[in-house]
Amino acid sequence: MATTAAAARNEQAGELANGQAGAQANVSSDDSATLERLLRERRSVRGFKPDPVPAELLERVMEMAQLAPSNCNVQPWTAHVVSGASAERMRTVLHDAAKSGTKMTPDFPLTGAYPGHYRGRQIDAAKSLFAATNVAREDVAARTESFLRNFRFFDAPHAMFLFIPAWAGMREAADCGMYAQSFMLALTANGLASCAQGALSHHAEIVHRELGVGDDHKLLFGIAFGYEDPAHPANSARTVRDKDHVLHG
Repeated sequence: MATTAAAARNEQAGELANGQAGAQANVSSDDSATLERLLRERRSVRGFKPDPVPAELLERVMEMAQLAPSNCNVQPWTAHVVSGASAERMRTVLHDAAKSGTKMTPDFPLTGAYPGHYRGRQIDAAKSLFAATNVAREDVAARTESFLRNFRFFDAPHAMFLFIPAWAGMREAADCGMYAQSFMLALTANGLASCAQGALSHHAEIVHRELGVGDDHKLLFGIAFGYEDPAHPANSARTVRDKDHVLHG
């Protein structure tokens, strides 16, 4: 009996090894290169052409994003996309609210001042953008206008607003982040550009009202997307990535 059980285990181990070898054989260097290219090409674009994304292409990209993983497969995200007249309406009301100093009503507390090297990264990103758009540090009016462009989603023809259920916690927020990354990579793979925007959650009360979303869901952040305008100076800005990982052997 023991010999039979051992033989069965050995056979199972052999099948597992063969399966792993087969899986490795099915992964080509082209697949790895394509994934790396998409990861490197995806970046925060802040200048878009007015051309809308065809409905069938948008539907395909969103179907791809829906393949994102989530804890227990609960898929806690709900994505609302504004286009056309809805996008113009949303960009107008959000911009007007921000410009007039209307009190912000985020569904989740906004992060205060970043500490340490996180603050340094924030400053470096701002410096890169302002250098690209020729905004001087002392030019308060230009810096304000640069900030207000967030609420017009940088003139993108579309914006996605991502909600999670009111009962959700940090795990569900992380799931929503994985959905957003999948969505933005799918956009990149189809020749489209995007910018994830925390600013689109600052006036959550307005977004809820405009989209007809009740209190049973909370707005996490938004994503501007469409076709990149390569002539816009903001799109020449580049940021760097640090190596914040630790390998334990």
